[in-house]
Amino acid sequence: MEYIFAPWREEYVRKLSKMSECIFCHALKAKNDKDAFILYRGKKNFIVLNKYPYTPGHLMIAPYEHLASFEQAEKKSTDEMADLLKISLRILKRKYRPHGFNTGMNLGHSAGAGVADHFHLHVIPRWTGDSNFMPLVGRTKVVISDLETTYGQLFPLFQRAKSNP
Repeated sequence: MEYIFAPWREEYVRKLSKMSECIFCHALKAKNDKDAFILYRGKKNFIVLNKYPYTPGHLMIAPYEHLASFEQAEKKSTDEMADLLKISLRILKRKYRPHGFNTGMNLGHSAGAGVADHFHLHVIPRWTGDSNFMPLVGRTKVVISDLETTYGQLFPLFQRAKSNP
């Protein structure tokens, strides 16, 4: 069995346990989407950059409804989430040319969900050799692009996709 270690996320996970408000609901209440790193707003879901990304372009698709259970979400919401996944994959492929993707949900704390009470779908671009020794040895994550730059690059692409799905 192989393990994927992400010690750079420790600070984030510790902060989550002290937060009184859901990070997704908090982002939705932000005065503007740029401050919250919201790339796209659909009818039932939105796309937001992960503030603690595994790789550049790591984003999440979450429903507006604060709901822990994917299976209890309305079909219109989960169908739109799948459509937004397709849009996200097309945009990330075009912009970053990754070799592959990790996509998925961690449902429940024991499954690794940092935010267990508001389900969401991770979309993570991956490149051959994109993991290295830095997080393990130096407790440091090397990310080649800051969030503001990533947002600036992706936001116009998602806005174009809105008018031309």
